[in-house]
Amino acid sequence: MPKRNHRPAPQPSRPAFSAERPRALAALRLSQLTNVTTSPERQRGTVRLCAEQLGFTLIAETADLGVSARNTSPFERPSLSTWLQQPDAYEAIVWSHVDRAVRSVVHMTELIAWGQRHARTLVFGNPDGDSPLVLSPQTDSSSVQRCMDLAQVAEQEARTLSSRLTSSHEALRMIGRYGGGLVPFGYQKSPHPSGSGWCLAPDPGSAAIVRAIVDDVRSGLSLIAIARKLNDTGVPVPRGRHAQLQGRPMGGRRHGRDFERFRWTSGTLSKVLRSPSLMGHRVHQGRTVRDPDGTPVLIGLPLLTQAEFDSLQELLQSRSTGSHRRIRATSLLTAIAHCSGCGGRMYFAARKGCPYGDYVCRATARGDVCPAPAAMRSDWLESYAATRFREVTASDSPVSRQLLLDSGARVIVAKGCRGGGPARLTGPDTSRLSFAISDGTQPNR
Repeated sequence: MPKRNHRPAPQPSRPAFSAERPRALAALRLSQLTNVTTSPERQRGTVRLCAEQLGFTLIAETADLGVSARNTSPFERPSLSTWLQQPDAYEAIVWSHVDRAVRSVVHMTELIAWGQRHARTLVFGNPDGDSPLVLSPQTDSSSVQRCMDLAQVAEQEARTLSSRLTSSHEALRMIGRYGGGLVPFGYQKSPHPSGSGWCLAPDPGSAAIVRAIVDDVRSGLSLIAIARKLNDTGVPVPRGRHAQLQGRPMGGRRHGRDFERFRWTSGTLSKVLRSPSLMGHRVHQGRTVRDPDGTPVLIGLPLLTQAEFDSLQELLQSRSTGSHRRIRATSLLTAIAHCSGCGGRMYFAARKGCPYGDYVCRATARGDVCPAPAAMRSDWLESYAATRFREVTASDSPVSRQLLLDSGARVIVAKGCRGGGPARLTGPDTSRLSFAISDGTQPNR
Protein backbone atom coordinates (compact mmCIF):
# COMPACT_ATOMS: atom_id res chain seq x y z
CA MET A 1 0.00 0.00 0.00
CA PRO A 2 1.17 3.56 -0.59
CA LYS A 3 2.26 5.44 2.47
CA ARG A 4 -0.06 8.12 3.55
CA ASN A 5 0.78 11.55 4.82
CA HIS A 6 -0.37 11.61 8.46
CA ARG A 7 0.38 15.27 8.98
CA PRO A 8 -2.68 17.57 9.06
CA ALA A 9 -3.24 19.50 5.85
CA PRO A 10 -2.22 23.18 6.12
CA GLN A 11 -5.02 25.68 5.78
CA PRO A 12 -4.79 28.16 2.92
CA SER A 13 -3.46 31.55 3.90
CA ARG A 14 -3.23 34.79 1.93
CA PRO A 15 0.33 36.04 2.16
CA ALA A 16 1.23 39.47 0.88
CA PHE A 17 2.02 39.58 -2.84
CA SER A 18 2.81 42.04 -5.55
CA ALA A 19 -0.29 43.24 -7.39
CA GLU A 20 1.80 43.58 -10.57
CA ARG A 21 2.72 39.90 -10.78
CA PRO A 22 0.30 36.94 -10.93
CA ARG A 23 0.14 34.89 -7.76
CA ALA A 24 1.25 31.28 -8.04
CA LEU A 25 1.04 28.24 -5.77
CA ALA A 26 4.01 25.87 -5.60
CA ALA A 27 2.79 22.24 -5.61
CA LEU A 28 5.07 19.43 -4.39
CA ARG A 29 4.35 15.71 -4.23
CA LEU A 30 6.42 12.66 -3.38
CA SER A 31 5.33 9.01 -3.21
CA GLN A 32 8.08 8.01 -0.79
CA LEU A 33 10.06 10.27 1.50
CA THR A 34 13.22 8.26 0.76
CA ASN A 35 13.05 8.94 -2.98
CA VAL A 36 16.02 11.33 -3.13
CA THR A 37 16.05 11.53 -6.93
CA THR A 38 12.93 13.69 -6.84
CA SER A 39 13.39 15.21 -3.41
CA PRO A 40 11.28 18.15 -2.25
CA GLU A 41 14.27 20.51 -2.50
CA ARG A 42 14.87 19.56 -6.11
CA GLN A 43 11.19 20.13 -6.91
CA ARG A 44 11.28 23.51 -5.16
CA GLY A 45 14.24 24.59 -7.25
CA THR A 46 12.46 23.70 -10.51
CA VAL A 47 9.25 25.42 -9.39
CA ARG A 48 11.13 28.63 -8.46
CA LEU A 49 12.87 28.66 -11.84
CA CYS A 50 9.54 28.25 -13.66
CA ALA A 51 7.99 31.07 -11.61
CA GLU A 52 10.89 33.39 -12.41
CA GLN A 53 10.71 32.60 -16.14
CA LEU A 54 6.97 33.32 -16.25
CA GLY A 55 6.98 36.35 -13.94
CA PHE A 56 4.92 34.72 -11.17
CA THR A 57 5.08 35.47 -7.45
CA LEU A 58 5.04 32.30 -5.33
CA ILE A 59 2.71 32.99 -2.43
CA ALA A 60 2.61 29.57 -0.74
CA GLU A 61 3.54 25.93 -1.05
CA THR A 62 1.43 22.80 -0.89
CA ALA A 63 3.36 19.60 -0.10
CA ASP A 64 1.87 16.11 -0.20
CA LEU A 65 4.78 13.91 0.86
CA GLY A 66 4.22 10.17 0.99
CA VAL A 67 1.20 10.40 -1.35
CA SER A 68 0.89 8.29 -4.51
CA ALA A 69 -0.28 10.10 -7.67
CA ARG A 70 -1.37 6.78 -9.14
CA ASN A 71 -3.90 6.13 -6.37
CA THR A 72 -4.97 9.66 -5.39
CA SER A 73 -6.13 12.43 -7.69
CA PRO A 74 -5.10 16.07 -7.00
CA PHE A 75 -8.55 16.60 -5.50
CA GLU A 76 -8.01 13.85 -2.90
CA ARG A 77 -4.57 14.86 -1.58
CA PRO A 78 -4.54 16.25 1.96
CA SER A 79 -2.67 19.49 1.22
CA LEU A 80 -3.40 20.29 -2.43
CA SER A 81 -7.13 19.57 -2.25
CA THR A 82 -7.53 22.32 0.36
CA TRP A 83 -6.10 24.89 -2.05
CA LEU A 84 -8.05 23.61 -5.05
CA GLN A 85 -11.22 24.46 -3.14
CA GLN A 86 -10.13 28.12 -2.96
CA PRO A 87 -8.98 29.07 -6.48
CA ASP A 88 -9.47 32.80 -5.83
CA ALA A 89 -6.30 32.82 -3.68
CA TYR A 90 -3.98 32.56 -6.70
CA GLU A 91 -3.83 32.72 -10.49
CA ALA A 92 -1.61 29.72 -11.23
CA ILE A 93 -0.31 26.41 -9.85
CA VAL A 94 3.25 25.31 -10.62
CA TRP A 95 4.58 21.73 -10.51
CA SER A 96 8.15 20.67 -11.21
CA HIS A 97 6.94 18.08 -13.75
CA VAL A 98 3.74 16.48 -15.01
CA ASP A 99 4.30 13.31 -12.96
CA ARG A 100 4.43 15.40 -9.77
CA ALA A 101 0.87 16.49 -10.58
CA VAL A 102 -0.69 13.31 -12.00
CA ARG A 103 0.12 9.80 -13.13
CA SER A 104 -3.20 9.21 -14.82
CA VAL A 105 -4.83 10.45 -18.01
CA VAL A 106 -8.17 10.62 -16.17
CA HIS A 107 -6.68 12.79 -13.41
CA MET A 108 -5.06 15.08 -15.98
CA THR A 109 -8.43 15.50 -17.71
CA GLU A 110 -10.02 16.46 -14.39
CA LEU A 111 -7.23 18.92 -13.59
CA ILE A 112 -7.41 20.64 -16.99
CA ALA A 113 -11.20 20.91 -16.68
CA TRP A 114 -10.78 22.51 -13.23
CA GLY A 115 -8.28 25.05 -14.60
CA GLN A 116 -10.56 26.04 -17.46
CA ARG A 117 -13.61 26.23 -15.22
CA HIS A 118 -11.87 28.58 -12.77
CA ALA A 119 -9.73 30.39 -15.36
CA ARG A 120 -6.50 29.31 -13.66
CA THR A 121 -3.14 28.57 -15.27
CA LEU A 122 -1.42 25.19 -14.82
CA VAL A 123 2.37 25.08 -15.18
CA PHE A 124 4.56 21.98 -15.47
CA GLY A 125 8.33 22.17 -15.42
CA ASN A 126 10.12 20.47 -18.28
CA PRO A 127 13.39 18.76 -17.24
CA ASP A 128 14.24 18.06 -20.89
CA GLY A 129 13.58 21.56 -22.20
CA ASP A 130 14.33 25.19 -21.44
CA SER A 131 10.79 26.45 -21.00
CA PRO A 132 7.96 25.02 -18.90
CA LEU A 133 4.69 23.70 -20.29
CA VAL A 134 1.95 26.26 -19.63
CA LEU A 135 -1.80 25.66 -19.82
CA SER A 136 -3.53 29.02 -19.56
CA PRO A 137 -7.32 29.50 -19.80
CA GLN A 138 -6.76 30.50 -23.46
CA THR A 139 -4.35 27.67 -24.29
CA ASP A 140 -4.53 25.95 -27.67
CA SER A 141 -5.39 22.32 -28.29
CA SER A 142 -1.78 21.37 -29.06
CA SER A 143 -0.67 22.25 -25.50
CA VAL A 144 -3.58 20.30 -24.04
CA GLN A 145 -2.64 17.30 -26.17
CA ARG A 146 0.99 17.61 -25.05
CA CYS A 147 -0.16 17.44 -21.40
CA MET A 148 -2.34 14.42 -22.12
CA ASP A 149 0.57 12.66 -23.86
CA LEU A 150 2.87 13.30 -20.89
CA ALA A 151 0.17 12.08 -18.50
CA GLN A 152 -0.13 8.88 -20.53
CA VAL A 153 3.64 8.37 -20.35
CA ALA A 154 3.56 8.93 -16.56
CA GLU A 155 0.70 6.44 -16.22
CA GLN A 156 2.58 3.79 -18.19
CA GLU A 157 5.73 4.38 -16.10
CA ALA A 158 3.68 3.89 -12.92
CA ARG A 159 2.29 0.60 -14.23
CA THR A 160 5.74 -0.62 -15.21
CA LEU A 161 7.18 0.28 -11.80
CA SER A 162 4.27 -1.43 -10.04
CA SER A 163 4.82 -4.59 -12.11
CA ARG A 164 8.53 -4.61 -11.25
CA LEU A 165 7.80 -4.15 -7.55
CA THR A 166 5.25 -6.95 -7.64
CA SER A 167 7.78 -9.32 -9.23
CA SER A 168 10.43 -8.25 -6.72
CA HIS A 169 8.12 -8.88 -3.75
CA GLU A 170 7.17 -12.30 -5.14
CA ALA A 171 10.85 -13.23 -5.28
CA LEU A 172 11.45 -11.96 -1.75
CA ARG A 173 8.48 -13.94 -0.48
CA MET A 174 9.92 -17.16 -1.89
CA ILE A 175 13.32 -16.71 -0.22
CA GLY A 176 11.92 -15.59 3.14
CA ARG A 177 13.03 -11.97 3.11
CA TYR A 178 11.07 -8.96 4.25
CA GLY A 179 10.23 -6.77 1.25
CA GLY A 180 8.54 -3.87 3.01
CA GLY A 181 5.00 -3.05 4.08
CA LEU A 182 3.22 -3.49 7.38
CA VAL A 183 5.24 -5.68 9.75
CA PRO A 184 3.09 -8.45 11.33
CA PHE A 185 2.17 -7.68 14.92
CA GLY A 186 4.66 -9.29 17.30
CA TYR A 187 7.62 -8.76 14.96
CA GLN A 188 10.11 -6.09 13.96
CA LYS A 189 12.46 -5.66 10.99
CA SER A 190 15.90 -7.21 11.45
CA PRO A 191 19.01 -7.75 9.23
CA HIS A 192 18.85 -11.03 7.30
CA PRO A 193 21.36 -13.66 8.60
CA SER A 194 22.91 -13.81 5.12
CA GLY A 195 23.95 -10.19 5.48
CA SER A 196 21.81 -9.15 2.52
CA GLY A 197 18.37 -7.61 2.97
CA TRP A 198 15.99 -7.96 5.88
CA CYS A 199 13.92 -10.54 7.71
CA LEU A 200 11.62 -10.36 10.73
CA ALA A 201 12.49 -11.02 14.36
CA PRO A 202 10.22 -11.10 17.43
CA ASP A 203 9.58 -7.63 18.81
CA PRO A 204 10.06 -8.00 22.60
CA GLY A 205 7.28 -5.53 23.42
CA SER A 206 4.51 -6.70 21.10
CA ALA A 207 5.50 -10.41 21.19
CA ALA A 208 4.76 -10.44 24.91
CA ILE A 209 1.40 -8.79 24.20
CA VAL A 210 0.56 -11.52 21.66
CA ARG A 211 1.21 -14.19 24.30
CA ALA A 212 -0.96 -12.28 26.81
CA ILE A 213 -3.79 -12.00 24.26
CA VAL A 214 -3.65 -15.74 23.53
CA ASP A 215 -3.77 -16.47 27.28
CA ASP A 216 -6.82 -14.18 27.64
CA VAL A 217 -8.60 -16.02 24.82
CA ARG A 218 -7.88 -19.36 26.47
CA SER A 219 -9.15 -18.06 29.80
CA GLY A 220 -12.55 -17.35 28.22
CA LEU A 221 -12.40 -13.59 27.60
CA SER A 222 -14.23 -12.42 24.48
CA LEU A 223 -12.38 -10.52 21.75
CA ILE A 224 -14.47 -7.44 22.55
CA ALA A 225 -13.40 -7.60 26.21
CA ILE A 226 -9.75 -8.10 25.23
CA ALA A 227 -9.91 -5.16 22.79
CA ARG A 228 -11.31 -2.93 25.53
CA LYS A 229 -8.53 -4.07 27.88
CA LEU A 230 -5.85 -3.24 25.29
CA ASN A 231 -7.36 0.18 24.61
CA ASP A 232 -7.59 0.98 28.33
CA THR A 233 -3.89 0.20 28.80
CA GLY A 234 -2.82 2.17 25.72
CA VAL A 235 -1.41 -0.74 23.69
CA PRO A 236 -0.90 0.41 20.07
CA VAL A 237 -2.66 -1.48 17.27
CA PRO A 238 -0.47 -3.24 14.65
CA ARG A 239 -0.51 -0.19 12.37
CA GLY A 240 0.36 2.07 15.29
CA ARG A 241 3.18 -0.18 16.52
CA HIS A 242 4.64 -0.29 12.99
CA ALA A 243 4.63 3.52 12.88
CA GLN A 244 6.11 3.69 16.39
CA LEU A 245 9.04 1.46 15.41
CA GLN A 246 9.70 3.76 12.43
CA GLY A 247 9.54 6.90 14.56
CA ARG A 248 6.33 8.17 12.93
CA PRO A 249 3.04 9.35 14.50
CA MET A 250 0.77 6.45 15.40
CA GLY A 251 -2.42 8.08 14.12
CA GLY A 252 -3.69 8.83 10.67
CA ARG A 253 -6.80 9.15 8.54
CA ARG A 254 -9.49 6.51 8.18
CA HIS A 255 -12.97 6.73 6.65
CA GLY A 256 -12.60 10.50 6.27
CA ARG A 257 -11.68 11.09 9.94
CA ASP A 258 -8.34 11.95 11.57
CA PHE A 259 -7.20 9.94 14.61
CA GLU A 260 -4.30 10.61 16.98
CA ARG A 261 -4.09 6.85 17.40
CA PHE A 262 -6.24 3.93 16.32
CA ARG A 263 -8.16 1.64 18.67
CA TRP A 264 -8.30 -2.11 18.98
CA THR A 265 -11.48 -3.83 17.81
CA SER A 266 -12.58 -7.45 17.82
CA GLY A 267 -11.97 -7.48 14.06
CA THR A 268 -8.38 -6.26 14.44
CA LEU A 269 -7.74 -8.89 17.11
CA SER A 270 -9.22 -11.63 14.94
CA LYS A 271 -6.87 -10.73 12.05
CA VAL A 272 -3.84 -10.88 14.35
CA LEU A 273 -4.83 -14.16 15.98
CA ARG A 274 -5.76 -15.89 12.72
CA SER A 275 -2.61 -14.93 10.80
CA PRO A 276 -0.08 -17.73 10.11
CA SER A 277 2.63 -15.08 10.63
CA LEU A 278 2.38 -16.00 14.34
CA MET A 279 4.22 -19.19 13.35
CA GLY A 280 6.90 -17.21 11.53
CA HIS A 281 5.36 -17.94 8.12
CA ARG A 282 5.66 -15.60 5.18
CA VAL A 283 2.05 -14.54 4.50
CA HIS A 284 0.55 -13.14 1.30
CA GLN A 285 -3.13 -12.17 1.08
CA GLY A 286 -3.77 -13.89 4.39
CA ARG A 287 -2.27 -17.25 3.40
CA THR A 288 1.03 -18.99 4.05
CA VAL A 289 3.54 -18.77 1.19
CA ARG A 290 4.95 -22.21 0.35
CA ASP A 291 8.01 -23.28 -1.63
CA PRO A 292 7.76 -25.66 -4.63
CA ASP A 293 7.77 -28.64 -2.23
CA GLY A 294 4.81 -27.23 -0.27
CA THR A 295 6.87 -26.32 2.79
CA PRO A 296 5.96 -22.99 4.48
CA VAL A 297 8.45 -20.20 3.76
CA LEU A 298 9.74 -18.88 7.08
CA ILE A 299 10.50 -15.19 7.53
CA GLY A 300 11.12 -15.13 11.28
CA LEU A 301 11.17 -17.14 14.49
CA PRO A 302 7.71 -18.44 15.50
CA LEU A 303 5.76 -16.84 18.34
CA LEU A 304 3.45 -19.88 18.49
CA THR A 305 4.13 -23.49 17.61
CA GLN A 306 2.00 -25.25 14.98
CA ALA A 307 0.10 -27.06 17.74
CA GLU A 308 -0.54 -23.85 19.70
CA PHE A 309 -1.72 -22.05 16.56
CA ASP A 310 -4.07 -24.88 15.54
CA SER A 311 -5.52 -25.05 19.04
CA LEU A 312 -6.11 -21.29 19.00
CA GLN A 313 -7.91 -21.51 15.64
CA GLU A 314 -10.21 -24.24 16.92
CA LEU A 315 -11.06 -22.14 19.96
CA LEU A 316 -11.79 -19.04 17.89
CA GLN A 317 -13.90 -21.03 15.45
CA SER A 318 -15.96 -22.55 18.28
CA ARG A 319 -16.87 -19.05 19.47
CA SER A 320 -17.81 -17.79 16.00
CA THR A 321 -21.58 -18.08 16.29
CA GLY A 322 -22.44 -15.87 13.32
CA SER A 323 -25.04 -14.04 15.41
CA HIS A 324 -24.54 -10.86 13.40
CA ARG A 325 -24.68 -12.52 9.98
CA ARG A 326 -26.09 -10.17 7.35
CA ILE A 327 -29.05 -11.51 5.40
CA ARG A 328 -29.11 -8.66 2.89
CA ALA A 329 -26.28 -7.42 0.71
CA THR A 330 -26.87 -3.82 1.74
CA SER A 331 -29.45 -2.80 4.32
CA LEU A 332 -31.66 0.20 3.63
CA LEU A 333 -30.41 2.30 6.55
CA THR A 334 -26.70 1.45 6.56
CA ALA A 335 -24.80 4.77 7.02
CA ILE A 336 -28.16 6.48 7.64
CA ALA A 337 -29.26 5.11 11.04
CA HIS A 338 -27.13 6.35 13.97
CA CYS A 339 -27.12 5.63 17.69
CA SER A 340 -28.03 8.59 19.90
CA GLY A 341 -25.75 7.34 22.68
CA CYS A 342 -22.44 7.48 20.83
CA GLY A 343 -23.28 8.99 17.44
CA GLY A 344 -21.94 5.90 15.65
CA ARG A 345 -23.55 4.03 12.80
CA MET A 346 -26.07 1.28 13.49
CA TYR A 347 -25.79 -1.98 11.53
CA PHE A 348 -28.23 -4.67 10.53
CA ALA A 349 -28.12 -7.97 12.45
CA ALA A 350 -30.22 -11.02 11.57
CA ARG A 351 -32.72 -12.64 13.89
CA LYS A 352 -32.66 -16.41 13.63
CA GLY A 353 -35.94 -17.73 12.26
CA CYS A 354 -37.40 -14.24 11.67
CA PRO A 355 -38.04 -12.45 8.35
CA TYR A 356 -36.75 -9.23 9.95
CA GLY A 357 -33.70 -8.35 11.99
CA ASP A 358 -32.49 -5.43 14.08
CA TYR A 359 -30.45 -2.30 13.63
CA VAL A 360 -28.00 -2.22 16.55
CA CYS A 361 -25.25 0.02 17.89
CA ARG A 362 -21.85 -1.57 17.19
CA ALA A 363 -19.65 0.63 19.37
CA THR A 364 -18.03 -2.41 20.95
CA ALA A 365 -16.92 -3.65 17.51
CA ARG A 366 -15.15 -0.31 17.04
CA GLY A 367 -13.39 -0.68 20.37
CA ASP A 368 -15.58 2.00 21.99
CA VAL A 369 -18.03 1.98 24.89
CA CYS A 370 -21.47 3.48 24.20
CA PRO A 371 -23.19 4.96 27.29
CA ALA A 372 -26.65 4.19 25.87
CA PRO A 373 -26.52 1.63 23.01
CA ALA A 374 -29.65 1.72 20.86
CA ALA A 375 -31.40 -1.04 18.92
CA MET A 376 -34.68 -1.37 16.97
CA ARG A 377 -36.45 -3.86 14.75
CA SER A 378 -35.37 -3.37 11.15
CA ASP A 379 -38.83 -3.42 9.57
CA TRP A 380 -40.13 -0.81 12.03
CA LEU A 381 -37.17 1.51 11.60
CA GLU A 382 -37.12 1.23 7.81
CA SER A 383 -40.86 1.89 7.59
CA TYR A 384 -40.50 4.95 9.84
CA ALA A 385 -37.58 6.32 7.77
CA ALA A 386 -39.39 5.83 4.45
CA THR A 387 -42.57 7.46 5.76
CA ARG A 388 -40.74 10.47 7.22
CA PHE A 389 -38.73 10.89 4.01
CA ARG A 390 -41.90 11.04 1.91
CA GLU A 391 -43.49 13.51 4.32
CA VAL A 392 -40.48 15.85 4.39
CA THR A 393 -39.83 15.72 0.63
CA ALA A 394 -43.50 15.51 -0.43
CA SER A 395 -42.52 12.66 -2.76
CA ASP A 396 -44.23 9.38 -3.57
CA SER A 397 -41.15 7.84 -5.22
CA PRO A 398 -39.87 4.47 -4.00
CA VAL A 399 -37.36 5.02 -1.18
CA SER A 400 -33.97 3.41 -1.78
CA ARG A 401 -30.76 3.56 0.20
CA GLN A 402 -29.04 5.58 -2.54
CA LEU A 403 -31.90 8.10 -2.54
CA LEU A 404 -31.58 8.52 1.23
CA LEU A 405 -27.80 8.90 1.00
CA ASP A 406 -28.00 11.44 -1.84
CA SER A 407 -30.50 13.54 0.11
CA GLY A 408 -28.39 13.50 3.28
CA ALA A 409 -31.07 11.69 5.29
CA ARG A 410 -30.19 10.75 8.87
CA VAL A 411 -32.15 8.76 11.45
CA ILE A 412 -31.20 9.01 15.13
CA VAL A 413 -32.29 6.19 17.46
CA ALA A 414 -32.26 6.56 21.25
CA LYS A 415 -32.01 3.66 23.69
CA GLY A 416 -35.33 2.15 24.69
CA CYS A 417 -36.66 1.18 28.12
CA ARG A 418 -37.32 -2.28 29.48
CA GLY A 419 -40.89 -3.50 29.82
CA GLY A 420 -43.88 -1.84 28.21
CA GLY A 421 -46.30 -4.76 27.81
CA PRO A 422 -48.25 -5.70 24.65
CA ALA A 423 -48.06 -2.13 23.29
CA ARG A 424 -44.42 -2.74 22.40
CA LEU A 425 -45.44 -5.31 19.78
CA THR A 426 -47.61 -2.90 17.77
CA GLY A 427 -44.80 -0.83 16.25
CA PRO A 428 -41.86 1.47 16.97
CA ASP A 429 -41.75 3.93 19.85
CA THR A 430 -41.39 7.05 17.69
CA SER A 431 -40.48 9.17 20.72
CA ARG A 432 -37.06 7.46 20.48
CA LEU A 433 -36.61 8.46 16.85
CA SER A 434 -35.72 11.61 14.94
CA PHE A 435 -35.35 12.20 11.21
CA ALA A 436 -33.47 14.95 9.38
CA ILE A 437 -32.22 15.86 5.91
CA SER A 438 -28.95 17.76 5.47
CA ASP A 439 -30.49 20.57 3.41
CA GLY A 440 -31.22 22.36 6.68
CA THR A 441 -34.38 20.54 7.71
CA GLN A 442 -34.56 20.32 11.49
CA PRO A 443 -35.05 16.93 13.18
CA ASN A 444 -38.68 15.85 13.18
CA ARG A 445 -40.07 13.71 15.95
